[in-house]
Amino acid sequence: MTTKLKRAAALAGAVVAGASLLALTGCGGAADPGKSDGGKDQAKGTVTLWVDTQRAPALKDLAAQFKKDTGVEIKLVLKDFATADQDFISQVPTGKGPDIIVSPHNVLGAYVKNGVVAPLELGDKAKDYADTAIQAVTYEGNVYGVPYSIENIALLRNKKLVPEASQTFDEVIAKGKASVASKAAKYPFLVGLDPKQGDPYHLYPLQTSFGSTVFAQNPDGTFDASKLTLGDPAGVKFATALKQWGAEGILNANITGDIALDAFTKGESPYYLTGPWNVPAIKDAKIDYAIDPLPSAGGEPARPFLGVNAFFVSSKSQNKVAATKFLVDYIGSAAGQKALYEAGGRPPALTSVYDELAAKDPDIKAFGDIGRDATPMPAIPQMASVWADWGTAELALIKGQGDPATVWNTAVTNIQAKLTQ
Repeated sequence: MTTKLKRAAALAGAVVAGASLLALTGCGGAADPGKSDGGKDQAKGTVTLWVDTQRAPALKDLAAQFKKDTGVEIKLVLKDFATADQDFISQVPTGKGPDIIVSPHNVLGAYVKNGVVAPLELGDKAKDYADTAIQAVTYEGNVYGVPYSIENIALLRNKKLVPEASQTFDEVIAKGKASVASKAAKYPFLVGLDPKQGDPYHLYPLQTSFGSTVFAQNPDGTFDASKLTLGDPAGVKFATALKQWGAEGILNANITGDIALDAFTKGESPYYLTGPWNVPAIKDAKIDYAIDPLPSAGGEPARPFLGVNAFFVSSKSQNKVAATKFLVDYIGSAAGQKALYEAGGRPPALTSVYDELAAKDPDIKAFGDIGRDATPMPAIPQMASVWADWGTAELALIKGQGDPATVWNTAVTNIQAKLTQ
């Protein structure tokens, strides 16, 4: 999900000139991120960080150590991450947003476009991260975030139901149907979908196996927002396959992410297309599983999206130096990256930690190997105009509604109209 590596830009001189960490004033956000606290945080020298419930526990010890070392408190504010990026974009210009937010890298283009994030200076530490991780947090020549994980989806296989990996998606379908026919399984194949919006992210490796992409890529790996590629003949072939898989019960619009995970942990399907974040629950359920690359459905390599999670500093933060120090020296430490890995199972972005874990954990290595062939998630702002129509079209086809070419091309026309507004 990344662009090609570019050099980091120096953090603006006004941020660091003459700054003393312990003399810094407070944060851009208050305990309630939607309200002003009358300057209380400024007196305490507090840095506010928006985080979700899964990652918050991993940050508590890091925050405590940072306060012990610097006297600056890291205040963790729990947010619903379905809306956190939009809240961040709307609140930062008013001074009510946080100092730091953790986000997937694909929202970076929108953050930069709206002027809500500040560049970071990683210096020599940039080389300590996977190239793809630094690429992901780089936008128009500037590095904006400290990455902590790299993730992509893969095909989890219940080895009790299907002992051997398949070479094609047709084989996957056949083995899945055979498991159901023998009453060994309830579902031939699982992937979590949103019953109202579909899920282009999870279905993307199937789409790319037909040669269909979203935007054209330039030779340097960046994306050309003026060239929407969804509407090419390969996209229509994928649309036709979606309708067929829906009719066969391979894809089910009523199977949400929670239902899919629950079913796989109960041994009700031989296959589950998902990411490393669900592996801990599958381990706890004592499922004997393997992690396979998704075989091709259309003859081309099945390339999932590659995503990088990272921490970004608000452009309006009054404590940019403290916030940057916490990210670079604490989130970017081996201890910080390990803690975040243990909280969510996502492979670390810090190369030394990834190598250490991959040597001991075959799951990390399996996802990492598959990720080498993954497609960068475009971080351009125009991606925001794509998801809704794209997902709605996929959902309609899975439900058996409409002619594939008509449904698909209507979505493409709608997206193109949004892009030219």
